[in-house]
Amino acid sequence: ALKYTNMAYIKYLAAAAVEDNPGIPIVLHLDHGNSLETCKEAIELGFTSVMIDGSLKEDSKTPTTFEENVSVTRDVVEYAHKFGVSVEGELGTLGGIEDGVGSGKVMLTDPDEAAKFVKLTGLDALALAIGTSHGAYKFKAEPKLAMDIINEVVRKVPGVPLVMHGSSSVPQELIEVINNYGGKLEKTMGVPIESIKEAIKRGIRKINVDTDGRLAMTGAIRKYLSEHLDAFDPRSYFGAAREAVYQSVKGKMIDFGTAGHAGDYTLLTLEDMKAVYK
Repeated sequence: ALKYTNMAYIKYLAAAAVEDNPGIPIVLHLDHGNSLETCKEAIELGFTSVMIDGSLKEDSKTPTTFEENVSVTRDVVEYAHKFGVSVEGELGTLGGIEDGVGSGKVMLTDPDEAAKFVKLTGLDALALAIGTSHGAYKFKAEPKLAMDIINEVVRKVPGVPLVMHGSSSVPQELIEVINNYGGKLEKTMGVPIESIKEAIKRGIRKINVDTDGRLAMTGAIRKYLSEHLDAFDPRSYFGAAREAVYQSVKGKMIDFGTAGHAGDYTLLTLEDMKAVYK
């Protein structure tokens, strides 16, 4: 996604959000960093956490060996912790491709390797591969996720927050809005909300959802322009898009049980976190 912008712009957009919303805990996280250098750039700009996707080579397509993954993840952890920055790593690969990220092949996480991986790297959070997939075209039928992997990893590395990528539900109503207003998306299925809730019960603590927001935004823009043929001001149709994304995110927060908990957290600065990592 960095081909559409640069990290400095993202940093200052986030800084404005923090200033405008002092009562809301806000983090600035790099997703799917493909190298130590990419993660370093984010860290030096003040990102509060980074993900190094060492499961894939720098082309973000070719799977790495376990040893290669350990090496780059450990290097990022050692660098990041000096700045108080938390690190997410990934073991296993997801299906599908999104923004050029993904091998298209599924390699599920091995719980025994996960325990070894956490010990060797010292990471703060671990992304698992349990059968989810990147992008909108995830599944032709309801997926059967390897939920037992979550239980096994929780048992082997208690206390390490677990992450689930590729978790958009691809609601059919969003597909219908796009297609009703001139789009032509094929029929597809995402990860059912009930499956995500089950994963949360088993130990998932961070859920990555992207495609659903894109679908909501695209449908809102198509609908607005179809109903306002004289519209030409981007602020008007982007306003409709922003509201659609807001409603999508709000629904996810309610479904995942995170809504209303902003006040439950103690805010720690990067300086605070430096002391934690010493």
